[in-house]
Amino acid sequence: MDAPITPISPPSLKGETTIEEPDRAGRAIARRSAEIRATVPDLELSAEADAGALLARAAAEGRSTTAVLIAACAAALRAVPRVNGAYRDGRYELYSRVNVGVVIDTPQAPVTATVLDADTKSVAELDEEVARLSARARSGELTPPEQAGATFTFDDLRESGIHRAAGLVRPSQAAILTAGAIRPLPVVRDGAVVPGHQLTLTLACDHRILFGEQAAGFLRRVTELLQR
Repeated sequence: MDAPITPISPPSLKGETTIEEPDRAGRAIARRSAEIRATVPDLELSAEADAGALLARAAAEGRSTTAVLIAACAAALRAVPRVNGAYRDGRYELYSRVNVGVVIDTPQAPVTATVLDADTKSVAELDEEVARLSARARSGELTPPEQAGATFTFDDLRESGIHRAAGLVRPSQAAILTAGAIRPLPVVRDGAVVPGHQLTLTLACDHRILFGEQAAGFLRRVTELLQR
């Protein structure tokens, strides 16, 4: 009886394959991202903001634009409380505290640290707290309590050069706001075209709790606060 013939696989057009196992953080992000995309019907809206006042305030106070943006988000969350909530088990949950989760890039993976009661803190206090949390995150010292309790998430891509991006809505929240890079562009002021700076803000929200007009109202409020 002839020996069975073993088929020879053709060489892969992709070349040699190297397998890398994700670390614990990578596995958690992959699992969580798939769950979010499968369970949260998201809606995305973007708005353009004149960033001149934002840059001026940050420079005047000697603080980061991230802190000014968080302050604007926190104030807007008070003005549009539905955004400071979540859709859970067929009901709307609205939270009394405004706790802003801030996405921080680390060598391993992005993590989210929570600034508790962000609406009660000054730009200086927000700047110092975000700097402290960022340092702890990048050194791997961030604790679970420092990552818990966020009612809203903010992601600042100012340093990335990316103009527009939308984040993934956390199931325990109604929305996430992503700020793109601030870029020099001509803007219209008092009917005249002058040099200026532009910023794109993108809100991704859970459409089960936030509808078009509510989400747009929140974005308008943030841009109004930034442009004052």
